[in-house]
Amino acid sequence: MRRKMPIRACMKLLLTLAALALPVFAADPIPENLKQGGFAIGCQAWTFNKFTVFEAIEKTEQAGGKVIEFFPGQRLSKEEPNVKFDHNVSKEVLEKVQAKLKQHNITPMAYGVVPLSKNEESCRKVFEFSKALGIRVINTESVDAIDTFEKLVKEFDIKVGFHDHPKQPNNPNYKMWDPEYILSVVKDRDVRIGSCADTGHWVRSGLKPVDCIKILKGHIVSSHLKDLHAPLPSGHDVPYGTGVSDVKGILDEYKAQGFAGPISVEYEYKQDNNLDDVKLCIDYVRNYDAKK
Repeated sequence: MRRKMPIRACMKLLLTLAALALPVFAADPIPENLKQGGFAIGCQAWTFNKFTVFEAIEKTEQAGGKVIEFFPGQRLSKEEPNVKFDHNVSKEVLEKVQAKLKQHNITPMAYGVVPLSKNEESCRKVFEFSKALGIRVINTESVDAIDTFEKLVKEFDIKVGFHDHPKQPNNPNYKMWDPEYILSVVKDRDVRIGSCADTGHWVRSGLKPVDCIKILKGHIVSSHLKDLHAPLPSGHDVPYGTGVSDVKGILDEYKAQGFAGPISVEYEYKQDNNLDDVKLCIDYVRNYDAKK
């Protein structure tokens, strides 16, 4: 006579099979202690590109951010201004940055915007650097290298986000500004390949960020969040909630889609002295839940 499987054992087997059927997502969920207002919010170091990496880390802490996105080529420190920080740095330099991050309780979450090569050896250097720092997302515009880095996305379990710059009227071959194009590139790829949603550049392209985010539903892996004082042609960054970009609507849609970050404040205005404005941006996100 055939014996029936005990209910507890049966449930355990079903749960195991269900887990195996789920898609694989990059890294673990973002820890709650890194979230503010429900999002991992911090600074893109480009916000402080007139300063060093060490100063960018310090300023991110001063602004109230908990995470940072590095970009390639920033000067390391006042003491070593000739050392450029990117995926080619020595182990010694990497350890100095890790120590500085620990000192200021800042977590690196993203790296970009960085070109990715079709040459696997060159591309691998970016992924190895990112893995060493604990970075979750590499942001790029290198569509031509997708076949190369998709393999590395799977190997390293690191996401890649396609960043958008503004529409270029004199360059019709530039398509990254168009969320429909980004969707066409990523929809049949590994789920860890998606969009780095630069909301300000969408506004500069004559688009509404919330509409773009809805088009890319389920495919946003990182964001450069901006609010602009006006649309084209001269819109510059302003503190969140004071411009034309509908930041609350953007955060509402992110929350509805289950996207929790990383979100980088990339503030490209008054870059000699923009810390107070950046703090206002992070405060806006920190208080986002209270706006409901």
